[in-house]
Amino acid sequence: MTTAELYTKGAQVWVPHPELVWQGAELTKDYKPGDKEMHLETEEEKEAIVKKMKSDEDLPPLRNPDILVGQNDLTSLSYLHEPAVLYNLQVRFLQNNAIYTYCGIVLVAINPYEQLPLYGNEMVMAYTGQDMGQMDPHIYAVAEEAFRQMQRDERNQSIIVSGESGAGKTVSAKYAMRYFATVGGSSDDMEASIEQRVLASNPIMEAIGNAKTIRNDNSSRFGKYIQIGFNKNYTIIGANMRTYLLEKSRIVFQAENERTYHIFYQLCAAADLPEFEDFCLSDPMNFNYTNQGGDPIIKDLDDLEEFHNTKQAMSLLGFSDKIQQEIFRILAALLHLGNIEVDENFKDSEKCFIDPENPHLYAVAELLGVDMNQFRKWMCNRKITAVHQVIEKPLRSSEAMHGRDALAKFLYGQLFDWIVSKINTVLTPQAKESSFIGVLDIYGFEVFEVNSFEQFCINYANEKLQQQFTQHVFKLEQEEYVREEITWSFIDFYDNQPCIDLIEAKLGLLDLLDEECKLPKGSDQNWCQKLYDKHLKKAKHFDKPRMSNSAFIIFHFADKVEYQAEGFLGKNRDLVNEEHINILRASEVRLIVLEYLRQHLDSVIKKLKPFLKI
Repeated sequence: MTTAELYTKGAQVWVPHPELVWQGAELTKDYKPGDKEMHLETEEEKEAIVKKMKSDEDLPPLRNPDILVGQNDLTSLSYLHEPAVLYNLQVRFLQNNAIYTYCGIVLVAINPYEQLPLYGNEMVMAYTGQDMGQMDPHIYAVAEEAFRQMQRDERNQSIIVSGESGAGKTVSAKYAMRYFATVGGSSDDMEASIEQRVLASNPIMEAIGNAKTIRNDNSSRFGKYIQIGFNKNYTIIGANMRTYLLEKSRIVFQAENERTYHIFYQLCAAADLPEFEDFCLSDPMNFNYTNQGGDPIIKDLDDLEEFHNTKQAMSLLGFSDKIQQEIFRILAALLHLGNIEVDENFKDSEKCFIDPENPHLYAVAELLGVDMNQFRKWMCNRKITAVHQVIEKPLRSSEAMHGRDALAKFLYGQLFDWIVSKINTVLTPQAKESSFIGVLDIYGFEVFEVNSFEQFCINYANEKLQQQFTQHVFKLEQEEYVREEITWSFIDFYDNQPCIDLIEAKLGLLDLLDEECKLPKGSDQNWCQKLYDKHLKKAKHFDKPRMSNSAFIIFHFADKVEYQAEGFLGKNRDLVNEEHINILRASEVRLIVLEYLRQHLDSVIKKLKPFLKI
């Protein structure tokens, strides 16, 4: 139909609203191409609106017929645009109590922020063997479709779970895994334990990788791809996990009303257990690394109960009591490390010192089995290599505190990697894997008051996932219509390739960042200036804040985000004092976890060498 036929008196459209985003309206006069005005009346307030029209691009989006509103597949709508999608989801959620809606092969989920009776074994059985379109939209329908395509087409499958922070991605990924564990289970007792072990990895990874944020009480602060392996009979025989972008900065800093990783609060809740008597633990508000958010309590969550659940899952996955005790020992050491205060030398501000009577210094040395005096010394000093000699250089208190935090992040990152490797050792299939289904649970898009390197990496990953989405939903579909010469009205969708190029292309943000990191005197300020020189007023997805010379703006697919350049180089280098590494190497406590660290120390020191020279 032509524009003149669509925009006649009585036609229903969407117009922007400052609070509701969109509101319904109706044309009160016919509109003809070339008219300078369109006369409308809003649906609720009956407010008359005169919309100025410069071209057809100013035409308001048309509303779908009432008979189509509430469809369980967005592709069934006559008009597929932002207000139509939002309104259809709103009707299904508020009026139909439906949290799931299809968009072709994509499942759109709304987080209800409450437990719903939608995931029991009876629901699994209801979706087993059913085509995706035969049942109401559900995460189990997507999982069943992946399982059946793996069987029917003999092709490996993957499910990508994406969305903004707090959207419910981790829970959706868990339900998908639960479905595969049920339909891919075996009646054999030994095989049944494999499915249980695959599911047991969830509480462990949530304990060491999830935290409370302002948006979500159980936010994944790392990306996880778990590959579930099946034999030729399509029975689960094992799994393998890969992790990405652990937010190590959360170990040493939490924003207001946020927490660090759950495992620290679980450990503090278990402080009175006899096996932790020597750990000198107490309330989390007594430790710098757990009290910065100001509120360590999560409503309706019992950290002690969660601690026992974590231990039970570890036991099921083959973590002996001895190894579990070693893990908790290192975590306790990290809590005490955060309480070591570094004071400025009053006689010389270029130097600092640590009180040798500090009880937390003693606790760290005892728990890690390191020499307390050597540890104290190298917390306040560092070695640098000159042309013909090695110089011992005192550190300012701020530098020493930074080194302390860098050590904490390094230790936790290594511990995290070791636990993942241990889980993979237990879950790796012993028999030959015939096929697999992968489940990717990655960070959601983030924009906070202060955005740094972590948000940059997270949002970059989400740009790549968004590209996958548009490839499947729009680009490939429309190209197929063109090839088959099917009459098709093109959908104008957002192509984020230019934004991705800005980040990852040659001389893009990452390329310039790596280049600056290689320079001995490279700095955040210099890197930021190079960004301005290269991209300001040249790349449409890049901008500079008016009042800052140390920040930059990227126009992402979801929102524009202002990033503070401070800290980018340090976090990208991810460096730790070499003497701290050597102290760990000399530990008298032969912890299995520390043995894993020792195996990686040489590669870490090799990475440090370029930055230890003057």
